[in-house]
Amino acid sequence: MESIINQFKDIPTTCISDAMKGMNSLDPAIKPLQEEYKIAGRAYTVNLPANDNLAVLKAIKEAKPGDIVVIDAKGYMNNAIAGDFVVGMAQTMGLGGLVVDGVIRDSVDIKALRFPVFCRGTTVAASSKAGAGQTGVPISCGGAPVHPGDMIVGDADGVIVIPRASEQEVLQKALNKLAKDEERARSVLGNPDAVIRYIDRMLDAK
Repeated sequence: MESIINQFKDIPTTCISDAMKGMNSLDPAIKPLQEEYKIAGRAYTVNLPANDNLAVLKAIKEAKPGDIVVIDAKGYMNNAIAGDFVVGMAQTMGLGGLVVDGVIRDSVDIKALRFPVFCRGTTVAASSKAGAGQTGVPISCGGAPVHPGDMIVGDADGVIVIPRASEQEVLQKALNKLAKDEERARSVLGNPDAVIRYIDRMLDAK
């Protein structure tokens, strides 16, 4: 049986959002460095103060292959939580991606790694390594609550968090929404008369 992680990876975040009635999506400013990136995996959480990234290294050591390291950097934009070397270590350890409520640097070299990073943008300044921060704790990332082990799904439209306790229910609702969307596209698009009938039904329903 296909793993639930792989099943979520095949579903657009838009369908998952519809299944969750718009809840638990990260701030839309957090986007993939490259549009084609798609992630799905268990959250390994990091809580960071501004300008300190030592806990990110700890998370890279502790997280399991395939995990998504989700970092609450409080939206701080002046200092990067990771550059190409740190991201390269995450890739070497087999992690599934990095989601950062903050910024990174060395963006061209990170893109060359083809390792999925979702963040608010880039900066030139590095962070210090004073040692503050925590791993494996509940956090808020981009305004959404994230607990260790929650399902994280991201694509070109953004990132969404599915609580572990409700992931089976959300998966089924999202699959149903995807099937309905595909059937609607098949029956309407490419046919002007079908487009008019569809629009009339929507207008008559109001």
